[in-house]
Amino acid sequence: MRAQMLLNIMIAFLWMLLMDEDELNFSTFVMGYFVGMGIIFLMHRFFGSRFYLRRLFASIKLLFIFISELVQSSALVLKQILSPTLKIQPGIFRYETVLESDLEITTISLLLTLTPGSVVMEVSPEGNVLYVHAMDVENERDAILSQLKNFEKAIMEVTRS
Repeated sequence: MRAQMLLNIMIAFLWMLLMDEDELNFSTFVMGYFVGMGIIFLMHRFFGSRFYLRRLFASIKLLFIFISELVQSSALVLKQILSPTLKIQPGIFRYETVLESDLEITTISLLLTLTPGSVVMEVSPEGNVLYVHAMDVENERDAILSQLKNFEKAIMEVTRS
């Protein structure tokens, strides 16, 4: 990925230098960057990895998934807090994840902890089991499991080639 990005920047500088202009323009560099993206997209299979902008788009998709889950879980917690009687049953449940690397496990733990109503309390030494505390286990467990599945899928798109 880094090699593709550096090559794209080099193509952009080369494009900027080869254009017959009196001064260096940023717009010429941008045009060269887009030309470089096209060249690298056509040749990316020779690098042995995916096109580098796919990871950027997957990261943006993960950000939007997180914002969506954040809004949904905030609404659920707000609904519970504002109800006249507090009918919650906090609890801990175990979740086995398919993520493997430390970066992936840390990312899913942080994303779930940042959404209201749930906290990752512990990760097993092997790294494949998360112990999650939920504010209301009976009502929110399915929603949290859905969040975890969405996060796992998006994280794998970002981190794996």
